[in-house]
Formats: sequence, structure tokens, C-alpha cells
Amino acid sequence: MAVQALSSVERGYDLLAPKFDETPFRTPDRVLDATAEALLPYGPFGQGLDVCCGTGAGMRVLGRLCEDRVTGVDFSAGMLARARQAHPEAEWVRADVRALPFGAAFDLAVTFGALGHLLPRERPAIFAGVYRALRPGGLFAFPVGAPPPIASRLYWALLGFDLVMRVRNAVWRPPFVMYYRTCPLHALRSDLAAAGFSVTTVPLAALGRREDGSPRGRLVLARKPGPRD
Repeated sequence: MAVQALSSVERGYDLLAPKFDETPFRTPDRVLDATAEALLPYGPFGQGLDVCCGTGAGMRVLGRLCEDRVTGVDFSAGMLARARQAHPEAEWVRADVRALPFGAAFDLAVTFGALGHLLPRERPAIFAGVYRALRPGGLFAFPVGAPPPIASRLYWALLGFDLVMRVRNAVWRPPFVMYYRTCPLHALRSDLAAAGFSVTTVPLAALGRREDGSPRGRLVLARKPGPRD
């Protein structure tokens, strides 16, 4: 983990790939299952795309929802090698997600836990690439957690982590981009709308609610306009 933290994002995840599924960084199955459950009313879908697929955890969602080919894209060769081993039936593409190499081929695109590896200024490029990759009427979906209350330990832990990462990236090269507080929902909505999507959210009911009654997680649904829109 220490070697990873002092590497680039790509090299760090190449190093972590053999053990990634055993770390806290892998999206938990309960979040994947909650996402699939929330997406069921919008399907079935044809072809599916997992953006920043890592070792292929998102296939747990796409496999349930998509009737045709499913594809994962990532820039880490190590992560893709693990994904191919776990899901040989899928197609795996190595590419920079800031310049996705797809035309309008997919009906559903998902991403899990990857947006913290993108600086806010990079989001427009990836959202534009997902927009191009979707067929008219296609859907881009991803879960977001509720922000922790300012009085909680989690709030200050995440703030402290982000501050440490900013100091690390200010004094060490190459940078390792991994932040927890750079993707507020209002900013994601704005960037998605600027890319051309119509954006809504739905609660991830399977994750439950907080003490104040608000959902613990929401699913962002970004729709590419269809021919009748």
C-alpha cells in the first residue's frame, strides 16, 4: 500500500491488482446489488459498459441487466488482467477513460468508485466520452453516498485524508489522484448536464436511511436524449 501511494495512479493500481478485491477500495457487493436493484425498472438493456472497471466488480451489475455484450474499460493493465481471469465472457479494453475510444454502441454505462481518481477539471472529458459511447436514449448510472454530517468522525477522517493527499501531490511526483471530497452531487449534476445528459437521482433503497430519514446512498441516472426527446 505504501509503494502504491508513492506511485502514479496507473502504476499503483497495477501493483495493487492481485490483492485489490481483498481491500476496502473494491466496491462492496451490497452497493453493487443495490445499484442493480434500482436499475431493474429501467431495463433490460442491450450492451453494457463499465467505465474504470478495475478488476471487474461492475460485471455483477451488468451481467444481471444486459442481454448482449458487456465491456469493461480501464487504463491499468494489471487490473484488466485480473478482470479477464474473473470474467472471460466479457470484453476488456485498455484505454484512458478521459478519451474513451467508443462510438454510440452501448445502452447502459456504469462506474463504481472511480470519480475520486479524476480531478474536477477532468470530469467534462470523461462525461463527454460516456455520452458519445451511449446510443440515443442510453443511460449512464453510478451510486453516490450521502455526505457525512460535519460532526461525524467520518467527515473529519475524509477531510484529513484529502488534505494528506494534497500535500503528498504537492511534494511528490508522479501524483496519485485519490480524493473523497471532490465529487459533490451538485457538481456532478452540473457537469453531466453540460455534457448533454438529463439528470435525475433515485434513492438506493437497499442501503437504508440515516437517522434523519435521508437515504444513505443515491443512484445518479444520466440519460442521453433519444430520438423522440
